[in-house]
Amino acid sequence: SVRAVAQNRHAAVLMGVNVNFVSSVVFGISSALGVAAGALIGALLALAPGVGESFAVKGFAVLILGGLGSLPGAILGGLVLGVSESLAAGFLSSAYKDVISFLIMILVLLVMPQGLMGKK
Repeated sequence: SVRAVAQNRHAAVLMGVNVNFVSSVVFGISSALGVAAGALIGALLALAPGVGESFAVKGFAVLILGGLGSLPGAILGGLVLGVSESLAAGFLSSAYKDVISFLIMILVLLVMPQGLMGKK
């Protein structure tokens, strides 16, 4: 029913799905995952208002690199950016790891505008 609501709310209502309940449950699950991620990051880093910005930018880069709407693409994009950052920090200075990851994202988007596994 979650998929039905995500794809077409009106059709889900016509099929008897309680759209408000499904939306509320999905919102609750995503909020709980956000709280868990924040708690785990808070245990590792000092919390400040700007702490999540770097994670949000990296997540956006992974999403764009892998392709919008593709879960395997997001996983592949995360692996590509993670490995490229690790290699850049190992062979170059660690100051260049963000630059290398965004250069890879730009190069992939120039060659494949839909991302690595995005739909055309």
